[in-house]
Amino acid sequence: MAIVEVKVPQLSESVSEATLLQWKKKVGDAVAVDEILIEVETDKVVLEVPAPSAGVIVELTQADGATVAAEQLIAKIDTAATAGASAPAAAAAPAAAPAQAAAPAPAPAASAAGGKGDIAMPAAAKLLADNNLKTSDVAGTGKDGRVTKGDVLGAVAAGTKPAAPAPLAAPAPKAALPAVAAPVMQMGDRPEQRVPMSRLRARVAERLLQSQSQNAILTTFNEVDMAPVMALRKKYQEKFEKEHGVKLGFMSFFVKAAVAALKRYPVINASVDGNDIVYHGYFDIGIAVGSPRGLVVPILRNADQMTFAEIEKKIAEFGQKAKDGKLSLDELTGGTFSISNGGTFGSMLSTPIINPPQSAILGVHATKDRAVVVDGQIVIRPMNYLAMSYDHRIIDGREAVLGLVAMKDALEDPSRLLFDI
Repeated sequence: MAIVEVKVPQLSESVSEATLLQWKKKVGDAVAVDEILIEVETDKVVLEVPAPSAGVIVELTQADGATVAAEQLIAKIDTAATAGASAPAAAAAPAAAPAQAAAPAPAPAASAAGGKGDIAMPAAAKLLADNNLKTSDVAGTGKDGRVTKGDVLGAVAAGTKPAAPAPLAAPAPKAALPAVAAPVMQMGDRPEQRVPMSRLRARVAERLLQSQSQNAILTTFNEVDMAPVMALRKKYQEKFEKEHGVKLGFMSFFVKAAVAALKRYPVINASVDGNDIVYHGYFDIGIAVGSPRGLVVPILRNADQMTFAEIEKKIAEFGQKAKDGKLSLDELTGGTFSISNGGTFGSMLSTPIINPPQSAILGVHATKDRAVVVDGQIVIRPMNYLAMSYDHRIIDGREAVLGLVAMKDALEDPSRLLFDI
């Protein structure tokens, strides 16, 4: 017997623990090298744990939903065994997760070796386990008959019953995140469902409360005429896309305008550390991106050194990675200033919350044709309301207002961005 250990991947310095989602293999299953065994959720990203060697799983030391630390042992693979070989009795089942100490972990929704129509996507597999359902209980509408998250939610809403009664769970410790969600409670036309927060959602909630309780948040507003940016974009859109292979969006203009203002008013790019103000000599801009797991803020490193094309490519990459759950810890760590674009969802105005330890954030909104006064005449212009929230402990109203005006000026005369003036 040649045993290879499977361990939790290395986590970032700011992440102390993670949660195992759902095993894709069980004891006795054969695995190929680099085959994904389970996904590990931190408060920032979901990490895949591949098999370090080919062989047969002989032990799963942690169950679905278990809280684990970096480098913790979670499984063992026998590289000399063959599929179907008997595993030691003590290794037949993993230890129960802390939140389910008295209940066996739900079986994986589908084996990677299963046939078409008998495979659940990762998000769907977790929902199946949460509601004590099997893939056979739900009709799959995904590619090759795969069961999607929407299929499971539809089945739950329709009152699909599990093939077997759900095991009774012991009360979860107060500090632990529940590993299993309560089933839908059918109460006529007023159903309810209790679902535990993901680690990411819980962390976002914690940081937002921290931001509001520890920062003296104030928001200043201004409006910007987007006509010059729209004209420049329209003029060069086709050539830009042909040359760089990416569309020229609006976010690159907002990023460049923000960097121009941060250079002029460095305190907006600073952060508080105890009784010290840390002035950053670099410009790492966080871009708020929505994902199936919640809000994430990947970082554009050294945004001042990036071209419009590089910014647009990186933002497109972040958007796809967020959708696929592939953002790395490094891509989500740090940042000196953030931009949140609620305009993509139609927001007219908002007061964004600072992302600690940063001291300011820019909120961008939907551009709409509005009646404005220009040279004493009422005209129609495509207007966008900008909002910048800032920490009044270190940023005075003067710097905040002038900083936002600098962003406005840059957007209303975008040629200045090309000459860094």
